Amino acid sequence: MSTALRLGLRANLAQFSLLVAVNALVGGVLGQERTVLPLLAEQTFHLTGYTFLLTYVLAFGLTKAATNYFAGTWSDRFGRKPVLVAGWLIAIPVPLLLIWAPHWGWVVVANVLLGVNQGLTWSTTVIMKIDLAGPSRRGLAMGLNEAAGYMAVAATALATGYLAARYGLRPAPFLLGLSYAALGLGLTVLAVKETRGHARLEATNHTAREDGRHDHLHADLTSREIFAHTSFREPALSAASQAGMVNNLNDGLAWGLFPILFATAGLSLSHIGILAAVYPAVWGLGQLITGPLSDHWGRKHLITAGMLLQGLALAMVALVDTFGLWVTAAALLGAGTAMVYPTLLATVGDVAHPVWRARAVGVYRLWRDGGFAVGAVLAGVVADAWGLRAAIWVVAAITAVSGLVVAVRMYETRMVQL
Repeated sequence: MSTALRLGLRANLAQFSLLVAVNALVGGVLGQERTVLPLLAEQTFHLTGYTFLLTYVLAFGLTKAATNYFAGTWSDRFGRKPVLVAGWLIAIPVPLLLIWAPHWGWVVVANVLLGVNQGLTWSTTVIMKIDLAGPSRRGLAMGLNEAAGYMAVAATALATGYLAARYGLRPAPFLLGLSYAALGLGLTVLAVKETRGHARLEATNHTAREDGRHDHLHADLTSREIFAHTSFREPALSAASQAGMVNNLNDGLAWGLFPILFATAGLSLSHIGILAAVYPAVWGLGQLITGPLSDHWGRKHLITAGMLLQGLALAMVALVDTFGLWVTAAALLGAGTAMVYPTLLATVGDVAHPVWRARAVGVYRLWRDGGFAVGAVLAGVVADAWGLRAAIWVVAAITAVSGLVVAVRMYETRMVQL
C-alpha cells in the first residue's frame, strides 16, 4: 500500500480539492441557521427568555462535541469515508424539520441531528486533509479546510438573510441547506476516496525527536491515555483544547445572541444578515493567510494574539450601537478567530502521533465544540440576569484570559516531528 500512496498537497491535489469543496457544503448546512433561527425563535415561536432560546445552541454543541470524539475513533476503526457518508445521511432531515417544525422541540431535535452531522462530516474532512497533506504543509491544509467551511457559513448566512427578507423565515432559507446536504452526499459517495492508508504511510516514516520531549507520546497509547494527554497532561495539546473551547464559547454567543442584539437596536433583517455574514466571512478568508503563515511563523504566538484580538472585538460589540461600528467589530472578531482556528488544528497534528492522531483530533474537537454548549448556558444565564451586553462582556473577559493561558502553557510545536 505504501508504495502506491504519496503524502503532500501536490501529490493529492485532486482529492484534496474535492474535500475542500465537500467541507464548503458542510459549512453551508451549518450556515442555514445563522441568520434565521434566532429570529424564528423570537418572531414565530415567541420565546422570550434568552436561556430557553439558546437551547438549540446547547443541543447542537453537546451533540457535536460528543460526535467529534466518536468520529475520530470510528475513522480509525472503520475508515474515513464511511463516517463521512453517515454524516451526510444524517444531514438530510435537518432542513425538513426546521421547515415543518410546529413547536420549538422540533427545532431542538433538528439541532441534535445537525450536531451529529457536523461532528461526523467536519471532523472527518479535517482528518482526511491531515492524512493527505503530510507534516510539512499542515497549517496550509487546515487553513484551506476551515476557510472553505466558514466562507460557506458566511455566504449562506447572507443568502438566507435575503431569502428570509423576500420570502419569509420559512421555508425558502432552509431549502438552500437541503440542496447542500444532497450535493454533499452525492459527491462523497461517488468521488471521495479513503485516506486512512496515507496516515499509515506517514506512521511508517515517523521518527522520534532527538530531545526526547515527547517520548511518552508513542504509537501504542490507549484511547484513555490519548484523552488524558490531549485534555490535561500534554502542555501544547491541553492548551489548544482549552483555547478551542473558549473560541467556540464566543462563537456560540455570536450565533445565539448577536442577531437579537442587532434586532433590538432597530436594524433591518438584511442588515442583520450582513452582520451575521461578516464575522464568518473574515474568519473564512483570513484562514487562507493564517494557515500557511503558521507553517512559517509558528503556532503559539498566532494563537495567543488571536484570542486577545477576539476578546477586544467582543468588548467592542458590547460598547457600540451602530451598524458601521458593529461591522468593524465583527470583522475584528473574524480576524482573531482566523488566527486561532486552523492553527489549533495544526498544533494537534504537529504533536499527535499519526497512529492516534485521528483520535486526538476527536478529543480536541470534543472540547472545542463543547464550547458551544458552555457558551449557550453561560450567555443565556448572564443575559437573563443582567442583559445582552453583560453576557458579551463576560465572554470577552474569558476569551482574553484564555489567550494568556496559551502564552504561559503552550510551547512552539511547528518543528515537532515525533
